[in-house]
Amino acid sequence: MAVNTDLQGAAYSLPQPYEVSREAIAEFARAVGAENPAHFDAAAARALGYDDVVAPATFPVIPSQRCEALYISSPDAGIDYSRVVHGQEQFDYVRPVVAGDRLAATTHVDGLREAGGNAMITTRTELSDAASGDLVVTVTSTIVVRGEK
Repeated sequence: MAVNTDLQGAAYSLPQPYEVSREAIAEFARAVGAENPAHFDAAAARALGYDDVVAPATFPVIPSQRCEALYISSPDAGIDYSRVVHGQEQFDYVRPVVAGDRLAATTHVDGLREAGGNAMITTRTELSDAASGDLVVTVTSTIVVRGEK
């Protein structure tokens, strides 16, 4: 099955907010080699003006990709995950992500096009404060679904 271009404009939301914990931030920071004490120590983060430990800049990829997976793994999408290659990621912040955040996530399928036998898919995932609805960060991703040779 080819990638279903009829899903352009579709939206997918996580059923529950993503709970940002100190442990998740520290684990991610270690994984990406982020060494700022504000990622590990609440006192260090507070000294910089944050409410709690602050996540590295690319941390929102975790809830974003969980939400994108609802689209990618949908049988209606026609995406063979074994053929997916990551293309690009962009983060547009309203405010930093900190421990204690509860992030609601909605992924929008903004672009679907064919190029050279491959499908190019652009998604936009909006991560918002689950309590207030205020936007925290938008993650825009491009993936390539390689065509069969």
